[in-house]
Amino acid sequence: CPIVADNLYHEALMQYLESKTFDQITPGDSAELTRALRDDDIGPYVDMPEGSNAAAPDDGIAAGAWGSALISELLSTELPGPGTVCLTQSLRFLAPARLGEMITTRITVRETDPETRHVMLDCLCTDSADAALVEGTAEVIAPDKPLRVPRSGRPSGQLSKPGAGFDALIAATQPLDPIVTAVVHPCDVASLEGALEARDKALITPVLIGPAPRIKAAASEAGLDLAGIEIVDAPHSHAAADMAVSLVRTSKAEALMKGALHTDEVMSAVVNKATGLRTERRMSHVFVLDVPSYPKPLMITDAAINIFPDLLTKADILQNAIDLAQALGVAAPKVAILSAVETITPKIPSTVEAAGLCKMAERGQITGGILDGPLAFDNAISRAAAQAKGITSDVAGDADILLAHDREAGNMISKQLQYLAGAEAAGLVLGARVPIMLTSRADGALARVASAALAQLFVRHQQARIAP
Repeated sequence: CPIVADNLYHEALMQYLESKTFDQITPGDSAELTRALRDDDIGPYVDMPEGSNAAAPDDGIAAGAWGSALISELLSTELPGPGTVCLTQSLRFLAPARLGEMITTRITVRETDPETRHVMLDCLCTDSADAALVEGTAEVIAPDKPLRVPRSGRPSGQLSKPGAGFDALIAATQPLDPIVTAVVHPCDVASLEGALEARDKALITPVLIGPAPRIKAAASEAGLDLAGIEIVDAPHSHAAADMAVSLVRTSKAEALMKGALHTDEVMSAVVNKATGLRTERRMSHVFVLDVPSYPKPLMITDAAINIFPDLLTKADILQNAIDLAQALGVAAPKVAILSAVETITPKIPSTVEAAGLCKMAERGQITGGILDGPLAFDNAISRAAAQAKGITSDVAGDADILLAHDREAGNMISKQLQYLAGAEAAGLVLGARVPIMLTSRADGALARVASAALAQLFVRHQQARIAP
């Protein structure tokens, strides 16, 4: 049987790891984790000398060192868990693991020794086709008393640093010129730090718009140097939003960045029919998430703007996301249109709309992406789940973009991935004349910098498309 479900449930909610004592362990108990092999996991292994069970990244890396690390992670965090003393591992390395491959690691209790508290476990790593990569045994001493320790914010099996996937995103901006960005009401430390860090990475040239004394006071509080940065004085947040939009309309800014004000204040100025930044395209929000257990950036839309989008609005939402994916270098992004089931039924309107969107793509009303739906969430991101249900699709298990049925669903999916799966998130509002970095006040500097990188890539990509 798997690890007690109640323990996993409470660990996920409370972010604690809790050990199983020797007396709680019986033969047949097991634990497993599934995660993808990422670029930053390869680093420690590809430079090993010949004979050390490593291969070049193009050929995959031998699963030995990485599989051993995953097995050790399970032993120390899940079964038995904290307080475990690892004695030996005896493993056979059968096949290489490849970039992007979803690897399942499973440990199963074979036997226990009451006199020594030794536990012998069978260990197995398999790929998405259930082929064995690593197999063998491990022997440990299980704790005699229960231990409960903080999880430290890392999901089990995460070997790389949180947000590491955004490093490649930021690196892709290096050849590009910074985009002039109107930063709306940056009157707190977080807003200023994010804007200045994005400036330091040559992502944006910030123009700070808001009450100048408050902006300078926030900078002084954090020890930030505003030398050389343009400040446009505005009496309050509403005026700052209006001035920022005006800068865009007069071609003095190429993007907007939200500071310390409510989203509604920014968007009210943006959507104003007379003085705003409307286009023929419906505006929508796209989250770009770096999920430790997923092999590539995952986009979720719309989670912030359109509450109950109809079919035509969803078409615009999809086109915005596809355009962003292409700006990030994904030539033909794979789009999973989410619902609760994979079959079309009038009882669930989202399934009917999914079918309509796929047909619209076939007829050229949505361009640039590969669409499939309806797909349940598991089938959209897991090849194993799709195969188990007999789903044959270019999208299933390999989605770049997830289209949620409404804002509530999109918001819950993205927040669950962030708070339970350790994902880092960036995002943009698209469909206006310029991209809008609509970060939350709770977001840290990484989210703001990654959002700036998204905006820079998008702006320069769009300019390249229309250049003669």
